Amino acid sequence: MNFLIALITFVLMEGATWLIHKYIMHGFLWTLHKDHHDHSTEGAFERNDYFFVIFALPTIALMYFGSLANFNYVFYIGLGIMFYGMTYFFVHDIFIHQRFKFLTRTKIPYFMALRRAHKQHHKHIGKEHGECFGFLYVPFKYFKMYAKTSKK
Repeated sequence: MNFLIALITFVLMEGATWLIHKYIMHGFLWTLHKDHHDHSTEGAFERNDYFFVIFALPTIALMYFGSLANFNYVFYIGLGIMFYGMTYFFVHDIFIHQRFKFLTRTKIPYFMALRRAHKQHHKHIGKEHGECFGFLYVPFKYFKMYAKTSKK
């Protein structure tokens, strides 16, 4: 049952990520997210990286208080969020944005579509007119793009 709680939380985080990205990061906290789009920050870190801390704190709190309560469901909700955050770091920061040069070439259609959808998101430098606010969910039209190119 605990595994199921963590798994359901992980899956629900995709919807939460879409909402947070669209309405908070491209909304009232745009000041933190802006440099991720316009690349105005020099160096290894961006102001956007503060979101890591902002999202980590409630996750740590859930896991801590859930562990005090004999590892109840609150702990496993925090665990699901933590796994989603780890996935986000590896896929977004390492695979997509290449903060570390790793997995630079792929022919896997899902990963190619994921990169393309993210590029579509970043083509908008301002906070308005965005698209593809999700993270692991990729609109089908991007899969179709790579299905066509792989047949040539």
